[in-house]
Amino acid sequence: MLRVENLSFYYENNQILKNISFYANTGELWGLMGPNGSGKTTFFKCVLALLKPASCQIFINGENYHSLTTSKMAKLIAYVPQEHKPPFPFSVKEIVLMGRSPYMGGIFGLKKEDYDAAYAAMELLEILDIAERPVTSLSGGQRQLTLIARALAQNAPIMILDEPTSALDFHNQISIWKILKKVSKLGKLILACSHDPNHLLWFASHTLVLKNGEIIASGKTDSIITPRLLKEIYKSEYSISKVNDKSVIQPILDSNFS
Repeated sequence: MLRVENLSFYYENNQILKNISFYANTGELWGLMGPNGSGKTTFFKCVLALLKPASCQIFINGENYHSLTTSKMAKLIAYVPQEHKPPFPFSVKEIVLMGRSPYMGGIFGLKKEDYDAAYAAMELLEILDIAERPVTSLSGGQRQLTLIARALAQNAPIMILDEPTSALDFHNQISIWKILKKVSKLGKLILACSHDPNHLLWFASHTLVLKNGEIIASGKTDSIITPRLLKEIYKSEYSISKVNDKSVIQPILDSNFS
């Protein structure tokens, strides 16, 4: 579904990404992790054609993305940014319906299936009760749920999410990851960036790890995330133990910690 070959990106004279090669298929939920400044958001923006790489080959569903029109890209990839503050008081329902814009034809506008897709997405994310509220009145977490609903309504085979749970409380963080896992099992490819490696251990089938613009690990999550890798990324000691058959990452605190 997605193949990236030799992706490099420079910002002025600084090389941000260095020869990234990556392959992912349908039905997989990939977590992207790494320290701040490792190039995670830049990688996403290059895949989305929001930034122009210095060199690379990117294939989406077998097609070179350089040959894809904007409309075709919108039908293949849905994107949820880390944060978005809309300047106009569109309702939640209107924002979610914007996800259907790639399917609208000429003067005919929205069709029944567009409304069905939007309401199904809002119902899945449990935001039907705020469907008529202006997004400018919402909390950061509610706005993020709205953006995820818009991406779901877009019904693209690939979803890319940059820190999708950063503005959410603990309950909604877990709920969103459960939904992403469920959606991936329906045959979509999902790539989601997270600063919490526990979330990836619990929900992501695969993990890609970046550091200093390079891939340092890639593959199935349970074999990728180890205490050794965590120390390499975060420069601290961590342990991984089992709690109710789930792996849990814990920091190893020294005796001076209080």
